[in-house]
Amino acid sequence: MMIDTSLIAEENEARADHLRRDYDTLGERLDRRGIAIDEIKRKVAAYGVAVPSWGVGTGGTRFARFPGKGEPRNIFDKLEDCSVIQQLTRATPNVSLHIPWDKADPSELKARAGALGLGFDAMNSNTFQDQDGQAHSYKFGSLSHTDAATRRQAVEHNLECIEIGKAIGSKALTVWIGDGSNFPGQSHFARQFDHYLKSAKEIYANLPDDWRLLTEHKMYEPAFYSTVVQDWGSNYMIAQELGPQAFCLVDLGHHAPNVNIEMIVSRLIQFGKLGGFHFNDSKYGDDDLDTGSIDPYRLFLVFNELVDAEMRRVPGFNPAHMLDQSHNVTDPIESLMVSAMEVQRAYAQALLVDRDRLTEYQQDNDALMATTTLKAAFRTDVDPLLAMARLDSGGAIDPVATYRASGYRQKVAQVRPDVSGAGGGIV
Repeated sequence: MMIDTSLIAEENEARADHLRRDYDTLGERLDRRGIAIDEIKRKVAAYGVAVPSWGVGTGGTRFARFPGKGEPRNIFDKLEDCSVIQQLTRATPNVSLHIPWDKADPSELKARAGALGLGFDAMNSNTFQDQDGQAHSYKFGSLSHTDAATRRQAVEHNLECIEIGKAIGSKALTVWIGDGSNFPGQSHFARQFDHYLKSAKEIYANLPDDWRLLTEHKMYEPAFYSTVVQDWGSNYMIAQELGPQAFCLVDLGHHAPNVNIEMIVSRLIQFGKLGGFHFNDSKYGDDDLDTGSIDPYRLFLVFNELVDAEMRRVPGFNPAHMLDQSHNVTDPIESLMVSAMEVQRAYAQALLVDRDRLTEYQQDNDALMATTTLKAAFRTDVDPLLAMARLDSGGAIDPVATYRASGYRQKVAQVRPDVSGAGGGIV
């Protein structure tokens, strides 16, 4: 354990009495609504969201990056930071790796993660930037490049990610590409998409039988006129074209402002192609802000669709959940802890929706009472429920306060050298 368990116990003891009173009070309120708080707590405690390995480092913009103290030097430092998040929140049991950023001996990765009580989520390939020593540049595309040799290089990289994932126990590959164009006429849309599909089919053909391929759509950036996988419709066509192991991954920041993401989620569930999520938040575009920091109601509405599918026992419904965000002005560990708790909060609130009444109001076209039913669940303060789930699981009642009391950041800063802030982007 990276944080002394006696410190966690001490911090919890100082808050336990107030928590139990708050939990009992919330339980009484929910009981009047016919909801058993312990059952909701059980479901919340069983819920987990994966942490991105790159998320524990300081992010940046195209213009600058301002690293904090104790930045992780390598994947093994990243795993230690991820284990702190899991230890205190009990909500992030798995880590999602990014290759080649996190490339290391698979046996060492698996052993270190196991010692820290972590598993591995989906593998993430990287053909959106050039790496030292690669033969062909991705400046003008990767899986959809006009040059067959460049496409072959991108395919081989994804196959390498699958092999690494097989060795460490992963069960999915996430593919996001920056391919597209910046000017009208720069690319032939149909030929470009055809190149992508042929490349993706070759990757898909090498998937193990128990794996999933998750393809991710994004409106823009780094291509600003068009992107190859621009929207959920294109993504759905890809998943349909590839086969039953291919699914669509929804990043909450990869949509135009005011797009109805929860309806997209519903459509993908309805047609069996929702693969999972990258949770973050945005104000203007793909801001990659902390989850729930701008529009927590939208996050709740997404989970309303997920819980609806869960309650209806939709066949094959098993979406992957992962955080994907950039922390520019906060301690990344703190932001990821808060974000994990916000995702749990949205799940808990969605579990409180009175589904029977909501269905009746929808059938009667009673718009006011239908939306009021959703708001009643969203406005419920589930903090005591979340904190009790953490306490029962050995986590911290107040993860951020306990983390700060531990002095973890100061301790690792003593052994991890300062990192240069030159350049932008993420590391």
